[in-house]
Amino acid sequence: MGSTKYISSMGELSRKDNSLCFRKNEKNVYIPIENTREIYCLNEVSINSKLLDFFAQNHVVVHFFNYYGGYSGTFYPRDQYMSGKLLVKQVEAFQKDRLKIAKSIVKGIGINIYEVLYHYYKHDKREVKNTTDWIRKEFFRAVDSADSIKVLMAAEGEVWMRFYHDFQYFLPEDFVMNKRVKRPPDNPMNALVSFGNTLLYTKTISAIYRTHLDQRISFLHEPSEGRFSLSLDMSEVFKPVIVFRTIFELVNNRRLQVGKHFDKKVNYCILNDEGRKIFIEAFEGRMESVFQHPVLKRKVSYQTAIKLDCYKLIKQITGEKEYIPFSLKEGF
Repeated sequence: MGSTKYISSMGELSRKDNSLCFRKNEKNVYIPIENTREIYCLNEVSINSKLLDFFAQNHVVVHFFNYYGGYSGTFYPRDQYMSGKLLVKQVEAFQKDRLKIAKSIVKGIGINIYEVLYHYYKHDKREVKNTTDWIRKEFFRAVDSADSIKVLMAAEGEVWMRFYHDFQYFLPEDFVMNKRVKRPPDNPMNALVSFGNTLLYTKTISAIYRTHLDQRISFLHEPSEGRFSLSLDMSEVFKPVIVFRTIFELVNNRRLQVGKHFDKKVNYCILNDEGRKIFIEAFEGRMESVFQHPVLKRKVSYQTAIKLDCYKLIKQITGEKEYIPFSLKEGF
């Protein structure tokens, strides 16, 4: 599948023969193109059109981030797996089955949040029981009865809100999140969530790129100009599994600390270089960690699981099989 390369320093990225050359401080670092799937530019990186053509030839996706660690955009090579027939089917599914597919996504979010919280309940954090009981008794019923995307999004918003509220029961006090603030994040937990969600979103962009799905036609989120809305859909159910479990592990094991790994200014908070490095290493480790897949009867990584969810959605779109998103239970 190839690997992910992260560039965290300022410099110039160019083509050198059949390799990539990153030049910083008058020194060259060479990156082999044949084993590269995607590149993350986390700082100011100079490139040229010749390099972009080289990326396109080798189907390399490049993600760009701003100073705050926020997503700026993606260089997305021309579609490798274009399918007119599936595009027509995807549009038809949006028109006929949008609410049904969106409900599957929101149920998947609830299931995975439940599993994450239940882990802490089993480890004597009994306070989360109010939320796990609410998910079992009320949330799924609310999802099933939703008669519009707006009502469904309200149920999704509430399950996330209750999830955030319960952080106080199993995280250190300085990482508790009073409310979700995105642009820019205003405290360490918001900084971690924003950065982690963006990494997952871009990973999903890369996964969808290698399928026949069209990034622009989504089901839960409104299709809109200027963003890959299907990637927002497909990444949602993986957030509790990948982003938040990574955050909880790093914070509770004190690998990330407020005083050492964050830059706090008047109205924003971001990971510093060392904190970002620690988070990326843990995030990539989780993406590449494997579990025994109950259907395939073989070990797959979470990176592969995202792509498998794309194939599940394709089967729903083509009328072969109902779309049921990834559940954390599959990873046990």
